Amino acid sequence: MVRPPFEDLIGQDAAIALLGQAIHRQRLAPAYLFAGPAGVGRSRAALRFAEVLLATEKGRAALRRRIEQRNHPDLLWVEPTYLYQGQHITVAEAEKLGVRRKNPPLIRLEQVRDITRFLGRPTLEAPRAVVVIDGAETMAEGAANGLLKTLEEPGQATLILIAPDTASLLPTLVSRCQLIPFRRLSQVEMGTVLETTGHREILDHPDLLALAQGSPGTAIAAWETLQTLPEDLLATVKQPPKTLRHALELARWIDKELDAERQLWLIDYLQQHYWYNQAHATALQALETARCHLRRFVQPRLVWEVTLMALVPQRPQ
Repeated sequence: MVRPPFEDLIGQDAAIALLGQAIHRQRLAPAYLFAGPAGVGRSRAALRFAEVLLATEKGRAALRRRIEQRNHPDLLWVEPTYLYQGQHITVAEAEKLGVRRKNPPLIRLEQVRDITRFLGRPTLEAPRAVVVIDGAETMAEGAANGLLKTLEEPGQATLILIAPDTASLLPTLVSRCQLIPFRRLSQVEMGTVLETTGHREILDHPDLLALAQGSPGTAIAAWETLQTLPEDLLATVKQPPKTLRHALELARWIDKELDAERQLWLIDYLQQHYWYNQAHATALQALETARCHLRRFVQPRLVWEVTLMALVPQRPQ
């Protein structure tokens, strides 16, 4: 018995309807943009859509497993990477290798060239090739421009771009894709996803649920990240530093213990903490400025020094 392709995609009725119509009418677009918040099912929908596009009369039972393992010769899954010792490594590979990451990962021009080469050969098993670009918003302008021609003439292939919204991509890329919208989940839908994925404990942490804002994937990632932070560092950074010296020491501690991705996550967590517990307007603005600087690759320790010094209580004159 063939399973419905999107049976495990919760809370995304609009996306399921649009993709279902394309499948039913056999009117597939050359490229799709799965746009919406991270962690709400965009990647899962891409996997299930790829399962339909790559299906053949034989081997259906093992197809889902092969696709989820990225082990199908006609599927290319592209993710943002770090440049490490001359090689492109994904976020998961960097974590496995214990690589300290100073800058956020990017989708690079060489990866776009890999897509062109991949689509330039005939398919090996399926009637068409599928390329998924997860984190398309991280493409630099050169890489994005390099993708334009491929989007115009993909051949017997379907490209799926995954990004938070249309504003995060070049308009020329967006115009070549059919938009598939994804939304944040309700509380009930969040609970269903967390229960079915074995993350019931997160429901007992309202701070993480508030931080996730309707994204079960974000809630799960936040829970996993929280387990990696030193408890004493987290407890200390929740309170504004009392002196300039304390601020400088705390900045050095954060820079030493946390890589770039976890520093950005910590900013989100602290903003949520201050908003719900102290309504510290100065802290919220200082942390937002810090986020901007970190994303522009300013030296992290300097960013934290300036940020935390701004939170030291002013002594009365």
